[in-house]
Amino acid sequence: MKFLILLTFFSILLFSDGETIYKKKCASCHKDYMPMGLLKENFVDFNNTKLHLKAPTLNQLSFRLKSHIGDPKGDEEIHIMEVVEFIKDYIYNPDEAKSVCMKEVLESFDLMPSMKGDISPEDIEEVGEYIYHYDKNSLALHSVKYELFEGALKKAKLENRVIIIKATSKFCHYCKKMDREVLSDDDVLSKLKKDFVLVSVDVYKSSLPMGLKYKVTPTYFFVDADKKVLKVVPGALSKEDFLTILEELKK
Repeated sequence: MKFLILLTFFSILLFSDGETIYKKKCASCHKDYMPMGLLKENFVDFNNTKLHLKAPTLNQLSFRLKSHIGDPKGDEEIHIMEVVEFIKDYIYNPDEAKSVCMKEVLESFDLMPSMKGDISPEDIEEVGEYIYHYDKNSLALHSVKYELFEGALKKAKLENRVIIIKATSKFCHYCKKMDREVLSDDDVLSKLKKDFVLVSVDVYKSSLPMGLKYKVTPTYFFVDADKKVLKVVPGALSKEDFLTILEELKK
């Protein structure tokens, strides 16, 4: 037990050092977290004239690096090493041809200057691990909270809420797209927290409550406190379409 406590403490220290170095060396250009839906709108629709960012945000970097460097479905420790080595090479030898950013994002920025001599390889390793884990940690902090169905049912009855049951799966691309671009949006989160209670079910691990059936993931089942299905929405939606559905169900 003492060994586990010591190991946990050491891990926290390591993570904190990476964050400290990042804030000192990188944060003046790279903002921390912004919802992916907002970032997509900024770069695709407004050519960065909406947010006027100096460089990609930290959650953008984390997500793109983890998605495009090495094997994201392989061993995590090896994947971390691959991402850290890429970061080390890139910040010492910047090259637009090596960038993992979307074309629309690259067009908004000049090539970063080399940081060779400004940051040590050891510091890059700590920063790299911080960047690697940031996407997952930040998304957890800025996303909806899910409950078990029985608890959600009780809350729906007590607080006059509508239950949203999400049928999802671990490797569902459009599930992740909804989580990043819609369900983490501030406007959507505000509405969900006010009028809804959410349940998430990995359909490859558990059956849906109430005997519900799905054809694709994601599928969203809107259910009232009496277990009446109000609406079924299969597939991914835009923020605007999802908000419209939320408004219709709570008029």
